Amino acid sequence: MAATLPPDRSLTTRLAHWRAEAGERPLLILIGLLIVLIVITNFVSPGFLLPGNLSTTFLIAGPMGMLAAGQTVVILTGGIDLSTTGTATIAAYFLAQYSGSNGVLAVLGALGIGVVIGLVNGIGVGPFGVAPLIMTLGMSGIITGLLTVWAANTSNTPVIPDAVRQAGSGKWFTYIPIDVVLWGGLTVLLLVLLRGSGFGRAVYAVGANPVASRLAGVRNWQVLLAVYTLCGLLSAAAGILLAGYAGAVDTSLASQYLLPSVAAVVIGGASILGGSGGYAGSIVGVLILTVLESLLILMNIAEALRQVLYGIIVLGLAWIYARAAGAD
Repeated sequence: MAATLPPDRSLTTRLAHWRAEAGERPLLILIGLLIVLIVITNFVSPGFLLPGNLSTTFLIAGPMGMLAAGQTVVILTGGIDLSTTGTATIAAYFLAQYSGSNGVLAVLGALGIGVVIGLVNGIGVGPFGVAPLIMTLGMSGIITGLLTVWAANTSNTPVIPDAVRQAGSGKWFTYIPIDVVLWGGLTVLLLVLLRGSGFGRAVYAVGANPVASRLAGVRNWQVLLAVYTLCGLLSAAAGILLAGYAGAVDTSLASQYLLPSVAAVVIGGASILGGSGGYAGSIVGVLILTVLESLLILMNIAEALRQVLYGIIVLGLAWIYARAAGAD
């Protein structure tokens, strides 16, 4: 009888086996990273895991999650939107300026601004074929200029409606952030849209191979028009929640969330080249970055050094995830 070789239990073999399994379940890697960060944060600040502290930490996750949702659908097509935070800010500014007369119309108008900006981006990227980076960077500059002129020439006192304040900073039953509940509803809709509809399949097809999708009968320009419009709408919604969270608006309300919203999508496993990934990973990416920001604040690190460490850690997390998931 042939001799049976003992199983290889070396550390190298175990790591290779773990990596192969992790590559098949990339979302588990992200959840593991999130749990590690939460444990570290609780070690640095005992009591972090108490329901009240956790709910306060995750108040900011709702707006960032909506910004990341818009970035996800755009990145899945192989694009990017650098005007999301500008859209969020100008929508919030519009809301605050005109809510005094009719709060509901002000909210609808703010959302409408997001749709218009997204539509213009989509027209530029889709029918006219402008590179997404150039189109949205230019739009961001236009928005910044408009906001600066608007703020300098308006005499209205910005007012945040009580309902918006409650949505952005309130909690149900003491511990449940309302904006996270709203984000949860959006999450369900977006997951169903991307994974269970023809539109979602078209988004992935355009991102994976635009030539093949066009030959298969997909109108690529219509898909691009739709995803950039949707991104503008979600960005405006995020701006409204940010205004409610902050209780005030200024011309740089959402500017600090641009890179985190993109980083959350990349950490979440979406390819920047398009065609792979999904919003489930972006959700965990948002939670990871939210906890990371809280950890750095709790460590009482100076703002400048905190930003440097934040960037280094985000790059490190993305690298670890890519290596563990077997990315090239």
